[in-house]
Amino acid sequence: MIATTTRPAAAAAPPGHPLLQKLLTRPLPAVMGVLNVTPDSFSDGGRFLAPGDARAQAARLIAAGADIIDVGAESTRPYGSQPVSAEEEIARLRPVLADVVALGTPVSIDSMKAEVVAFAFEQGVAIANDVWGLQRDPDMANVIAARKNAPVIVMHNRAAVDASLDILKDIAEFFARSLQIAAKAGLPSSHIVLDPGIGFGKTPEQSMAALARLNELSVFGLPLLVGASRKRFISTVSPSEPQQRLGGSIAAHLISAQRGAKIIRTHDVAETVQALRVAQAIEDQR
Repeated sequence: MIATTTRPAAAAAPPGHPLLQKLLTRPLPAVMGVLNVTPDSFSDGGRFLAPGDARAQAARLIAAGADIIDVGAESTRPYGSQPVSAEEEIARLRPVLADVVALGTPVSIDSMKAEVVAFAFEQGVAIANDVWGLQRDPDMANVIAARKNAPVIVMHNRAAVDASLDILKDIAEFFARSLQIAAKAGLPSSHIVLDPGIGFGKTPEQSMAALARLNELSVFGLPLLVGASRKRFISTVSPSEPQQRLGGSIAAHLISAQRGAKIIRTHDVAETVQALRVAQAIEDQR
């Protein structure tokens, strides 16, 4: 169980940010569709690198029920990815972002670089999604805070796996540091969503523990996002390649929703939306 010495326990309050309020105060979790404009993402690298393919995929995700489109131009998979410069990341995004934004569904930018996030905001992106929780790029919190209407997703990460850790304690301590950084920059807590970072800096067992104990993170009183889609921990339970992990992804996401997740990040939007709706319909019959 997470100690609450750094922050008092609190139930997740309705988010104060207008966009988050719209997305997260409904009976079902919001669904974030993944759009990778990269050559090397672990699941769909290269498929949507061309601008026309990226826009068409975004349109398909929206038609399937996505509430947010999360666009990333650098693979952040925790094993085997190749870092790229901010210039290269922006070059991949430049022919894509404005067209995706024009589709009318809120767009988030999946980047750990403040320069890239600032560029994305200029293109109309609404949400920052930082896989290093404001702790990698020292300018990130200030860039987001300067954009008064921008929420941010703060994800837990580690530079190295340590199987001996109580991973929920580590996640909570990381979030406490991130919230201190946000407060110093003037970024309101009502603009923040927390993501335990399934698969990042964790053993498979730690990723599953983070899902099993997700409700412990309610001590922060902030909305939670979970992205377990096609992650490698699934294959340790049921050997499979990324494209064969739909069942495991849905199982993880349904459990996450039961434990308080308000956003589900997924490659498989239609199937995830259906699973969430059916699960809720069954619960409504109790």
